[in-house]
Amino acid sequence: MLQKYKLLFLISLILFASCTDAEKKHQFTNELIHETSPYLLQHAHNPVNWKAWNDNSLAQAKKENKLIVISVGYAACHWCHVMEKESFEDSLIAKTMNADFINIKVDREERPDVDKVYMKAVQLMTGNGGWPLNVIALPDGRPIWGGTYFSKNQWQKALEQISENFKKDPDKFYAFADKLEEGIKNIDLITLNTATPDFTKVFIADEVKKWSNQFDNAFGGINRAPKFMLPNNYQFLMRYAFQNTDTQLMDHVVNTLDKMAFGGVFDQVNGGFSRYSTDKKWHIPHFEKMLYDNAQLVSLYSKAYQITKNDTYKNVVFETLEFIKNELTSPEGVFYSSLDADSYTIDTVLEEGAYYTWTKKELQSILKSDFPLFSTYYNINEYGLWEDEKYVLIKTTDDNSFTKENKISIAELNRKKADWKKKLKKRQEKRKKPRLDDKSLTSWNALMISGYLDAYTVFDKKNYLKTAETAARFIVKNQLTEEGKLFHNYKNGKVSINGYLEDYAATTKAFIQLYEVTANELWLEKAELLTQYAVTNFYNEITKMFYFTSKKDPSLVAKTIEYQDNVIASSNSIMAKTLFSLSHHLDKKSYKEMAITMLNNVKSKMVGNASSFSNWFDLMLNFTNPYYEVVISGKDAKTKLAELNKIYLPNILVSYSTHESELPLLKNRFVDKETFIYVCVDNTCKLPVTTISETLQLIKK
Repeated sequence: MLQKYKLLFLISLILFASCTDAEKKHQFTNELIHETSPYLLQHAHNPVNWKAWNDNSLAQAKKENKLIVISVGYAACHWCHVMEKESFEDSLIAKTMNADFINIKVDREERPDVDKVYMKAVQLMTGNGGWPLNVIALPDGRPIWGGTYFSKNQWQKALEQISENFKKDPDKFYAFADKLEEGIKNIDLITLNTATPDFTKVFIADEVKKWSNQFDNAFGGINRAPKFMLPNNYQFLMRYAFQNTDTQLMDHVVNTLDKMAFGGVFDQVNGGFSRYSTDKKWHIPHFEKMLYDNAQLVSLYSKAYQITKNDTYKNVVFETLEFIKNELTSPEGVFYSSLDADSYTIDTVLEEGAYYTWTKKELQSILKSDFPLFSTYYNINEYGLWEDEKYVLIKTTDDNSFTKENKISIAELNRKKADWKKKLKKRQEKRKKPRLDDKSLTSWNALMISGYLDAYTVFDKKNYLKTAETAARFIVKNQLTEEGKLFHNYKNGKVSINGYLEDYAATTKAFIQLYEVTANELWLEKAELLTQYAVTNFYNEITKMFYFTSKKDPSLVAKTIEYQDNVIASSNSIMAKTLFSLSHHLDKKSYKEMAITMLNNVKSKMVGNASSFSNWFDLMLNFTNPYYEVVISGKDAKTKLAELNKIYLPNILVSYSTHESELPLLKNRFVDKETFIYVCVDNTCKLPVTTISETLQLIKK
């Protein structure tokens, strides 16, 4: 790939030398070569004169009165690559774009604020959304047309027609932009709910019942394709089923987790999950691997193991974290963003899934006499066939059942599996790896820190805690200022984009977890610092919700308030939960009141739409079920905590210390040479006990 770019550059130098001065003015103005985003750099050698999203680019559009092409994607996006090859590398299309438009490329992961605004516009105009996201906007940045992927002919016709019509009758476009702008501003409108908060078990039960009508009872998840993992959905459903002894719902959760772990959406050779499954049985993934998916799924499977003690879940966690260590961790201990869906074939063709798929002939040559057992285990048959004689490995049963059916011991199966994976990995070494997006995003890193901490608390592996602490210290050193301001991105020693609410919410959550795990009060102090900054710079005093962007950032077409949970929980729902946690740790009732108001604001929108509000429902459980502060103080506090962590207890908050502390939950609790456990509600505690079994009895009561 590098040789290709070098050759293009040499050719361009020769062509540039032959141009007149007038022509040179319009050559080589693709400005993406100065960016650090791997996605933007992928487009840095297109003949399109791309610019990055910044004040200068927008000012130029206004000055020249030109329409703007805003094209949004990300490095691991397959259809983004397809459109680049078909359209943005085409010289005739580039000529049209360069003559009539200011062309701006956006990495949606670096600039989620820009992506959210124009995605809403496209959803209003077309009813659909996705990536690549391609929008044409007026010189003032307001959208007038857009969609997702366009073929070469579709794109060329759209460019020509819109440009021509804008020149003929610009007033029509401005009138349409006015209406669309109003729609964008209203789509996520939140108003203050002045009614007294009323959170009930009946309300939650009714919404879960409606939601359950959409379940796929055969393969888990929702009964449709494609299927996304949506970890926060299953965190809530698992907790709800557990706390209400709902065996039918728990069966659905377990079935979903089993089928995801068995499917091709989980890399059976290297570990780690792809972004989603294109089919109902979790078999054929959209092959990109995203940090945020794997981070949250590590948390989900760790907690599921607490309930089930299912070794499949433990193995998923271990193998996923091994993948993260090998492929998405930098030498500095910070986490990269993603691996591409596409990789190069032996014929140097960029192809989706090329690194991960297998032919039967290839597997037979690698595994030899073990192929029959392997093919039974991983379904190298009609069930596991994808297309063009390619197979994606998928299981249909757990290891215990498989060993009984095939008259083999677990020990022997494990030995064979390790040998199979070793041989397949060796063959993969001869293939081109998927391209790496090596930028680091603060919010995604925080999710990964939380994933490592959840795995540490459940499995007590010290290296998981060490990894989490290293990444957290990296954020403090490189992306956090003394006043509490966060930066969103990091690459090659550079930060350039102000943090979004998602960065503050996810990082605060991770720092609170670090405090609860280590008892190092520094992390609680940092969590409080971030929260204070967010309240000052993101909080809307009228709606009592948080803006997605800081009040200090330049305004876009609309000021976004993100409150619907998606693949990642919404930044407002995470923020509300961190406020709830800090209100207990720091005895700040104002934080709890903020969380309650935020939850009350979205309550009406939660009706009939539970999947998009699962993290809010999880918060609501804290108000409809008993919620406890468990305080452990004394010389053996850490040992007691490790014992407590073996048990799934979603309705507790933990604070521990091996010495005196002035924190509200710990103050005056320490007794030299003793270890006491206090079970409290709103800092009002029952008589202390000394064993975890006694603690559990108090919690159950």
